[in-house]
Amino acid sequence: MANQTISHYRIIEKLGEGGMGVVYKAEDLKLKRTVALKFLSPQALGSEEDKTRFLREAQAAAALDHPNICTVHEIDEVDGQTFIVMAFLEGQTLAEKIKAGPLELDEALEFATQLARGLQAAHLKGTFHRDIKPANLIITESVPSQKLLKITDFGLAQLAERSRLTRPEITLGTLAYMSPEQTEAAGTDQRTDLWALGCVTYEMVSG
Repeated sequence: MANQTISHYRIIEKLGEGGMGVVYKAEDLKLKRTVALKFLSPQALGSEEDKTRFLREAQAAAALDHPNICTVHEIDEVDGQTFIVMAFLEGQTLAEKIKAGPLELDEALEFATQLARGLQAAHLKGTFHRDIKPANLIITESVPSQKLLKITDFGLAQLAERSRLTRPEITLGTLAYMSPEQTEAAGTDQRTDLWALGCVTYEMVSG
């Protein structure tokens, strides 16, 4: 899709692909800024009920304004393809950083604190992530020598959870970070995110 124009976004390059869809780096031709476009797979939005639920979750995610949460700019649909426009974050995922080995304790605690602050801001607005894991956490250096952790993919996890339950052939979610109630398909709330926060913190320290 490189160099194609979708709505008023020019696709630059593919960034990654997962169970929920494909992510591209793009240029916003109206505002002249770099953004990330996440195109949702047809399997993820299998019904109108799924799409309505996703839009409701995404609207809640777009209302979150916090330094430790990736900003959602827009949700749109072109030629039957639903996509989310998010801030483009330069940096590495926490998963990539952990591959090099355990983090220093001070750094691990700093990232855990930033993650907790972002989750607190979301929870106070009644929004839960449900899929906190190192791959969904990006470390940026927006200010020189100051590393900022950003939570991505708010608004997608509940859709992923439903897709996993209704279409078992789709592998979504990461068992290592799932709370017991998630693995049993029971109701989830902010405690699910806190469980995952503990798992992520343990992994940062232990490697």
